[in-house]
Parts: sequence; C-alpha cells; structure tokens
Amino acid sequence: MVTQSFRKLIADDEATGAAPLLSAVGVMAQTLAQKIIARAAGRDVVRPGDVVTATVDLAMIHDSGGPRRVEPILKELGAGLFDASRVVLISDHFVPGDTDEGARILEFTRTWARQRDVTFHDGEGICHVVLPERGHLRPGMFVVGGDSHSPTGGAFGAYMFGVGATEMAGVLATGEIWLKVPGTILIEWRNRLCDGVMAKDIMLALCARLGMDGGCYQAIEYCGSAVAVLAMQERMTLTNMAAELGAQAGLIAPDEVTVAYLKKAGVEVGDWQHFSSDPGAKLLAHHVFDAATLEPQVAAPHSPANAEPVSQAPATAIDIAYIGACTGAKYQDLKYAATILRGRKPAPCVELIVAPASRHDQDRAAAEGIMQVFEDAGARILANACGICAGYGNDRLGEDVTCISSTARNFKGRMGAASSKVWLGSPLTVAASAVAGHIADPREFLAESGRAP
Repeated sequence: MVTQSFRKLIADDEATGAAPLLSAVGVMAQTLAQKIIARAAGRDVVRPGDVVTATVDLAMIHDSGGPRRVEPILKELGAGLFDASRVVLISDHFVPGDTDEGARILEFTRTWARQRDVTFHDGEGICHVVLPERGHLRPGMFVVGGDSHSPTGGAFGAYMFGVGATEMAGVLATGEIWLKVPGTILIEWRNRLCDGVMAKDIMLALCARLGMDGGCYQAIEYCGSAVAVLAMQERMTLTNMAAELGAQAGLIAPDEVTVAYLKKAGVEVGDWQHFSSDPGAKLLAHHVFDAATLEPQVAAPHSPANAEPVSQAPATAIDIAYIGACTGAKYQDLKYAATILRGRKPAPCVELIVAPASRHDQDRAAAEGIMQVFEDAGARILANACGICAGYGNDRLGEDVTCISSTARNFKGRMGAASSKVWLGSPLTVAASAVAGHIADPREFLAESGRAP
C-alpha cells in the first residue's frame, strides 16, 4: 500500500464498551443512520446489530438489473408491485442501444414501464444523478436501489443502499426489506481542500488508507468543515464511493446547501433538521483528517485502493482520457475539467471522451459554454449513460489501451478488454493528463492559467 501524505489529525476513536449518551429529549443518542432506519422500522430507537423489517419509501431500478431481472421472479411469485407510485425506473446502462442486445433490453424496459405504470426516466442520464435532480429524494427517506452505487442518495440525508435483483423483487412485491442495523463510521475532514483537489481525491485517498473493506458493510457518515463547503454534486461523489470502501451506505447530514438544491428540484423538504447524528451517539470509529494536506490522487490499475498522490505517480503515457460516469461527469465535474481544457487541446496521442452524467447537466453545461470547451478541445461526446464505465456499448476500451478515467472503478476488464489499463483520477486530473499526454498534476495547469475551479 502506498503511504499517503495527507495528515490524520487524531488517532482513530474506536468504539468502546461505554453506553451511549442520552439525547436532549431523553432518548438514547442515535446516529443519522439509526434515526432513518428507526423511522422506517416504526420504532423510537434502534441499536447496531438489531435485525429489523423496514418500510421502503422508494425503490429505484434501472434497465440492466431491473425489469428483465425482476419480472420473471414477480411472475413466479404471482405478485404485482407494492405501490407503482413509489417505484422509479431509469434507463442508463444500455443507452443509447447501439448493440442488438442493448436495443432489445431497452425495448423490454420501455414496455415494462408502460405495463407496470411506474415513473420512468428514459435516456435522461445515469440513475444516481437523475434521481435527485428529478426530485425523488429528501432527508430521512429509506431508499433501496438496484445498483451498487445507490449510496449516492445518502448525500441528501437519505439512507440508500444497493441490492441485487432477487432482493429487489422482494422489495417490489412487498414494499419492505429486512436489514441488520449498521454501526456508523464517522469520517471527518477538517479545514478546506486546496485548489486542484476534489471530492474524488478524498475518496481515492480513503480507498488507499482504509482499504476497500474499510467500511465493513456498515454506514459511513462524512462530516467536517471541508465537507460542509462542498457543493451537492461533490458531496454525491463522497457518498457514491462509499461503495468502494465496502460500506452499505454513505451519508451526509442535510444542511442549507442540501435544502437549496432540493427546493430547486421541486422537493417539499419537510422537517430536515432532525436528521443528524446526536452528540454522544456510539460510533464504530471516528477518523479525522486534514483536508488542507491532501494532494490530487491517482489510482493505478487495477484497484481504487492503488491510490497515491499524483506528484508521486509515474508519468505514464495514456491513450484515452475519459470524463464520464455518475462519479465523475456531473455538472460540477464538467465545470472543473473545463477550467483546465479551456484554450487547450489534448496531446496528439490522446483521445478525449466526455459522457455527461445527465441530460440536465449537459444542457446546463452547454448554456454556460462548458460543452463548447470540450468541443473546441476535439472531445468525442457520448450519450448520457453509464457506457464505458460499466463496459456497455460499442465504445468499450480496446486491447492494450491505457486510459485515465474519472470513474469510480478500474478493475481489470471492467471498462473493456482485459489487456486495457485504467488509472483513476478526478476530472481535473483527467483533463490535465489529456493535455500532457501522460499522468499529470492538475495544479501545474491551474497555476499556468491562473484559474481555480
């Protein structure tokens, strides 16, 4: 494991056998995760380790693991949907349907949506980005998603986690799911990130520091002054990649930034102030880091845990620079990448590919001239879909290609040929590497141009 240079401010505060404190209202102090699960389970309080049956506020499925997988199970059970109004279906994996298989699956998905009368967002973008921008999430919700990056929803103060198709079929039929109440690992980032450093760098550094099982299938809650100043889409990157830490869920307590985003999306936010961890709530661990000492990160093939500061990484030549995925091609990501690419072009040996995470974010980026920056740089613009990140479609990586990507995972063969090699970085680092023709530090380009994201 590479030694990380960012500073831990205090030693890990491992949970002790001490009893939890009482909250101001005399109830056992609860973490944010416990509060949401208790509400869903119809209890005043829950304790880590309790096994409860929770009512699901919303079920989210997509075209890959959704209708084509759950419908045969529902038919075998002779079951309908527990409540079609609380099911959201989003097509994103096989979009744009540029293969015969993809076209067939999309047609089946669209037919199923009509027959089951569920809310359907077709080709609008990646599910984890479309769900909040379409106003489906709010603080305190208990949400189950049919995708491993479902913890993204925790950025909005919801408890959201991913399940497979068999479990999802049970949720769709009953509106309930059992779970073992998780403990909470609190990850606090103090001070502020420096120019050139993004939420993606936080997550790559944590993957290296804690390992990809560091979340122990528990709940991770992010907090601290560095998190508080992040825009919502940067917070989404933190909760999204809780999956790469091996957590069941990632959470950030809602605040005024959350409320402003949700109101703009048309959400009646309700009583959100209740949804935060009580002082004295028992934790599995409390990690505190200094954001001001964190450098831009890159992760070498074939694991996010192979992360190290980009200043220590070899200047590996690249063939493709890919800005895409729910992790790395949201509006905020596109905006950051454009600060480096404005007035510059990729090195002659590099193909720049951009796949905006949603149509909404692409339209906003176009209105602000950001998409024009990519076009002027000669980027190839792909559909608002999972695409290369999940190895779908005709644009998968070819043999012996070296790519730097803003995606969350770089497992061998995931994005294409098994001989391809994928490095991970933030959108800033991907853009800088595209221009340099090799793995490069974005701070050098920001300093040259005098721009800061």
